[in-house]
Amino acid sequence: MKFFVKTFLLAGVVSAFVSANAAESDSLRVDSDLCSDGAKIESIEFEGLEHTKPRVVWRELTHKVGGSFSQKTFESEKLRLQDLDLFTDIYVSCKNGNVVYNFKEIFRWIPSPDSKTTDRDGLMLGLALANLNVLGEDIRAEVHYRTAIDPFFENNEYAFYASSPYLFGIPLGWNIDFTRTDSWDDLREFKDASWLLSLDLNWKFVPHYSLLGKLTYRYLEKGPGVLPEFGLGFAVDYRDSELDTRKGIYFESDVTHVGVGGKRGENFVEFLEDARAYYSIGRFVTGATALVRLRPGDVKRYDYFYHGGTNSFRGLNSPDAEHLGVHEMLLNLEERFVLLERRSASLWGINFFYGIQLVAGFDASVLWDKGAPGWKNYEGAVYGGLHIVIPALDRIRFEVGYSPDTGKPKFSWGILGKTTTQRWRSR
Repeated sequence: MKFFVKTFLLAGVVSAFVSANAAESDSLRVDSDLCSDGAKIESIEFEGLEHTKPRVVWRELTHKVGGSFSQKTFESEKLRLQDLDLFTDIYVSCKNGNVVYNFKEIFRWIPSPDSKTTDRDGLMLGLALANLNVLGEDIRAEVHYRTAIDPFFENNEYAFYASSPYLFGIPLGWNIDFTRTDSWDDLREFKDASWLLSLDLNWKFVPHYSLLGKLTYRYLEKGPGVLPEFGLGFAVDYRDSELDTRKGIYFESDVTHVGVGGKRGENFVEFLEDARAYYSIGRFVTGATALVRLRPGDVKRYDYFYHGGTNSFRGLNSPDAEHLGVHEMLLNLEERFVLLERRSASLWGINFFYGIQLVAGFDASVLWDKGAPGWKNYEGAVYGGLHIVIPALDRIRFEVGYSPDTGKPKFSWGILGKTTTQRWRSR
């Protein structure tokens, strides 16, 4: 899933936690006076599900009728329910053995102005229409039009995204990406007139372990023509939550074949390793991540990696032709301080949540073409900033980076976590 709900709507969200009549309750809570550990569960009910089908919630629950209530179990359930990104407030109450899960749902339909920021095109503006919960089945669907602002209408992008963590009740996550791009890539110096249709699959065959698959059809009008991709991989996920992770580890390993060769085509294999680890003490969250992508074979310039910007290497605000390479390694060490935990709020009848975190960290970038990388391929930067945690986008990131190579601070902003957006820079 890519850029879900965009900037102008977010301006209302940002202002809401300052001025709106926000609910100051915790977004997820348990009525500890009534729901005590060991109490027998005679029945389970849901309240507040106006648009979400009950089976979407049932598949995330561990508590069963006839079992015993456990606050520790509910803590695990609430994190999984929070990862659905469908609810602003969830709490449970108990009376005479009846356990009631209470929900306040996030807005569904979002017609809004649209924006995104990329290392290549900078700020892009446009229009979007998104539905975060199609048919109440936790399916997200979005259509977008965006154009770069410097200059207007020179770089254009049209996109449709759809995704869900389940397929017909099976834990087979899927993501469809259909994108039309018409722009001049001034970093890699080619006309990016392309069509992209991609299907990503994630089959969680046992808890914490997934098999991954990828099929992509890409057509470059001003280049080699068709560039197919096929990939397989696996993931190990012991994070406490996919969104706003506080503890746990994630590791993913993929092998993808790209292209079919030919005079202007490509023919290479990509080996991807993505490792993340998190640990919390009180309000302090420490995260360490590493992304490595090796591409032996014939890689053309239009698929070179580039570094520089909020989604790759903070401290170099704008990537350039000198920061291109066939292989890459991105390392990050980040410390977050949770200034304000997630809160539920409403604005003009729209339900949402928000939280605020202060961040500081270190970025390392290694980008090279052949052989093993050397010290000359390395760059580093420190950064700090503020993150606003919100629905659908995970977070808005306002950051200032400083690299000794540039000698001056660079401001940047982005959406979603960097571990997500740094995976999208190859095109």
